[in-house]
Amino acid sequence: MEKPSLDLSLYVITDERFLNIFNIFEAVERAILGGATVVQYRAKKKASREMYEEALLVREATKLHQVPFIVNDRLDLALAVGADGVHVGQTDLPVDAIRQIVGNEFIVGLSTHNLEQVREANREKLADYIGFGPVFPTTTKENPDPVTGIENLCRAVEESELPVVAIGGIFLDNVKEVCSCKPSGIAVVRAVFEEGDPYENARQLREIIDKSC
Repeated sequence: MEKPSLDLSLYVITDERFLNIFNIFEAVERAILGGATVVQYRAKKKASREMYEEALLVREATKLHQVPFIVNDRLDLALAVGADGVHVGQTDLPVDAIRQIVGNEFIVGLSTHNLEQVREANREKLADYIGFGPVFPTTTKENPDPVTGIENLCRAVEESELPVVAIGGIFLDNVKEVCSCKPSGIAVVRAVFEEGDPYENARQLREIIDKSC
């Protein structure tokens, strides 16, 4: 299996509060058509069977439009649905253990929340990219990590030897500020899927990202 090329510019993450088996395919496809370059499936409270069925639909939409598909946390689910990669946090399966299972042709992303974790990712050199945040306060996670702020994001981008995706509380009104740090990508959840048309939401974000990042 050849690892797909990875354009992290607009990295959209699904949200189980707004998406389900009935609307997830259309919502993801609309986001891709609007300019999303990576799609991550994330659900924390659903049964594994339900997650599997939804992730299959996301896999179908991303494959149709040739956009990389990442599954959050669950390597088993990622492999079961034929995803392109997995994204893990600091308390999930270690990246070196994932590499032993899937090799180097599978995309692996790693969440980081402070500069020491960025430096550790540099030392390991096993992930394909890191997420850094939350840059701003977020309601997407029940127990979010401390807000990093713009200054630490800029420092993370400077220090990281891996592509950095900014995440956490990013919307149309602050994405330009995030772009000032020149991350490799911007990750959004609610900004695309909470309300309105995912196509238009993604299009507007992508327009700013392409001009400012």
